[in-house]
Amino acid sequence: MSGTPLRPPLPRTGFGRRLASLAAGCGLLGAALAGAADPAQAAVRGSGGDPIAAAQALAAPGVPGANDWSCHPSAAHPRPVVLVHGTFANGSVNWLTIAPALAANGYCVYALTYGAVPNVPVLRAIAPVADSAQQLATFVDGVLAATGSGQVDLVGHSQGGMMPRYYLKFDGGAAKVHALVGLAPSNHGTTLDGLTTLAQSFPGAQAVVSSACPACADQEVGSATLDQLNAGGDTMPGVDYTVIATEDDEVVTPYTSQFLSGPNVENVTVQALCPLNHPDHVLMATDLVVLHEVRHALDPAHVGEADCSANLTG
Repeated sequence: MSGTPLRPPLPRTGFGRRLASLAAGCGLLGAALAGAADPAQAAVRGSGGDPIAAAQALAAPGVPGANDWSCHPSAAHPRPVVLVHGTFANGSVNWLTIAPALAANGYCVYALTYGAVPNVPVLRAIAPVADSAQQLATFVDGVLAATGSGQVDLVGHSQGGMMPRYYLKFDGGAAKVHALVGLAPSNHGTTLDGLTTLAQSFPGAQAVVSSACPACADQEVGSATLDQLNAGGDTMPGVDYTVIATEDDEVVTPYTSQFLSGPNVENVTVQALCPLNHPDHVLMATDLVVLHEVRHALDPAHVGEADCSANLTG
């Protein structure tokens, strides 16, 4: 394989994690302030029934390699990839590593921002999971219409790895999705302590965790939403599922609660692939081992599993 060699593992220190969190939070502020009044949702309502226009209204701005509505999937990569961000984040900051890498590999890549609530101007993915799943449905329909594809692949981080399962189960998504790849997904819930820990990465998030974040309540262990989602089994027929988790996840704990059961499921732990690599929850969206494993999940016939001796971007 060819390309850029794997960077050294990041230090497992509170400072390193806080530094990454601060960078994510600052980027979030810069990218999302312009959407304080949530004009995207007004545009969706005013799209006149045009699925592409409705999807474009939800598209995250400024994501390198993403949201080229003239992109035509190739024979090598026939399905567009839709990137689904996590709680408190938005599409503009969550995918600065993965989006351009997948685009460089020849994929048509799309990223949305979803989950605004009234009177919360910056933070996203905090609306009820059911509402966010409907926004994802709108976005996928537009991507399919624009590309002429029959199905998409979904790659989601944190809530973005769990919420699409609601779309698959309750909003007709299973027929439109070939594969779902979840990075540190909240599939079986987390605790309020875990959500509070995540909130420390995003300025202003702690103030809304318990008061203005329906998605936070939906992601707590034992919530009605998760009970409904997981009743009768974790998966839908015809969809391939990959979960990529890290032992160092401090948000969705225990990390094994992220794993799914059922046919067509592959559960992967980063440290099983590369024992010296220790991304935390936030860094799962930027880690090179995770990136390689995403590529493997999307194209297992041509991209092998990651390890620490291979060049992981080739």
